[in-house]
Amino acid sequence: MADRRLQVFLTVARLLSFTRAAEVLHMTQPAVTFQVRQLEEQLETRLFDRNHNRVTLTEAGRLVQRYAERIFDTYGELEAALRELKGADGGAIVIGASMTVAEYMLPALLGAFRRAHPDIGIRLRVGNTENVVAMVEEGSVDLGIVEAPVNHRTLLVQPCTVDQLRLIVPPEHELASRKSVRVAEFVEQPFICREEGSGTREVIMEYLGRSGYDRNTLRGCMELGSPEAIKGAVAAGMGVSVLSEAVVAKELTLGELAAIPLDPPLERPISLVHARQQFRVPTLEVLMQFLRGYCTGLGPGAAEGNPANTESNRIEDAT
Repeated sequence: MADRRLQVFLTVARLLSFTRAAEVLHMTQPAVTFQVRQLEEQLETRLFDRNHNRVTLTEAGRLVQRYAERIFDTYGELEAALRELKGADGGAIVIGASMTVAEYMLPALLGAFRRAHPDIGIRLRVGNTENVVAMVEEGSVDLGIVEAPVNHRTLLVQPCTVDQLRLIVPPEHELASRKSVRVAEFVEQPFICREEGSGTREVIMEYLGRSGYDRNTLRGCMELGSPEAIKGAVAAGMGVSVLSEAVVAKELTLGELAAIPLDPPLERPISLVHARQQFRVPTLEVLMQFLRGYCTGLGPGAAEGNPANTESNRIEDAT
């Protein structure tokens, strides 16, 4: 029922990348570009600006994104209502996840949940931590999963597990063979970071402050909008960065990047964020119970070999 062109547009708008959108949608990049151009022709307006390999939304694009999200949220509620009307056990749950969580942590977890509860549908919306918290607050998602500390009076925040961050450098870099590295040893080097509003960026800036440095200390701080783009830039020798272990696992195995522990260590919580009021979707409680077991290593996720369930990473339910 949902317009395919609008779905493609919304995916590009959230990721700000035609290439990543094509991967997520299992389409070719030319097909994604064609769908967006058709929508632009239909609406008689340009939705994206493309300058120097960077994709940004136009003012019209931001407007269309807001309405498109409302359309798909309403469509999800319609699906859930129809299932309940037919007496089905399941319902649609809308999850908002920060990019790192969505791309590198959720696939295995949601796969395990899907096998345990095949009748419960899940829709995923991706944004940086700031965006996800805003979506939870406004009620456009039922649950947010983010990788940065969240302090919000109107929301309940439940720590789930701990993510370890490392300094990421090319294999031939002078620091690549070090057992650990302090801020003073890389702070003067060109640094590649996420955009404002990213949980990863905020955690790094807070870490700099605790180490006695101003958050504007990192030289150059070239901003890129996704972990994949940052990994590519580091591998190409354009600078160093700090990323999650989960993000670079494949590149470490292939020898394309090196990851050095920071001294002192840099960790961040992976947290579940939801509204204080009664859940809008009844089946959300089923997912919450599953996630609590998954994060603590006591539920179905433990049998899936999830690395987040190692003893050092477990955090008890803080609800």
